[in-house]
Amino acid sequence: MSDKDELARRRLRAWIRLLRATRATENHLREFLRTQHDTTLPRFDVAAALYRHNKPMKMSELGKLLLVSNGNVTAIVERMESDGLAKRWQSPDDRRSVLVALTDSGRNKFEDMARAHEAEVNALFSGLDDSDLDMVRDLLHKVERDH
Repeated sequence: MSDKDELARRRLRAWIRLLRATRATENHLREFLRTQHDTTLPRFDVAAALYRHNKPMKMSELGKLLLVSNGNVTAIVERMESDGLAKRWQSPDDRRSVLVALTDSGRNKFEDMARAHEAEVNALFSGLDDSDLDMVRDLLHKVERDH
């Protein structure tokens, strides 16, 4: 086997390990949000996007930001709206557009979840110190740059 073939196999193994770690972490956080906050990761992501945006946004913009279909966003927002966490209304500027924002209750609930989520991620990555985190960040930036 050539050095080139061995390097290709090592890259594949690195990808598999990265994927495995990502999936395990994501699955842990899904379960954490479900059991501790009675919510889903997609609902958390929608709430996070709306919270960060901090003003009403078009449903289509929300879908693009989260890289999901408008149908998926609509279903999530409908459930959040029925729980009193979000509100939707027709845009006064464009009757074809629907705006969405968190309610005060939704903002408060998200802030609580975000604090708990941050603490859970901190615990999951507690084995990494500053230099480890810098190394991971730098390596991931290098992978991103190469695309």
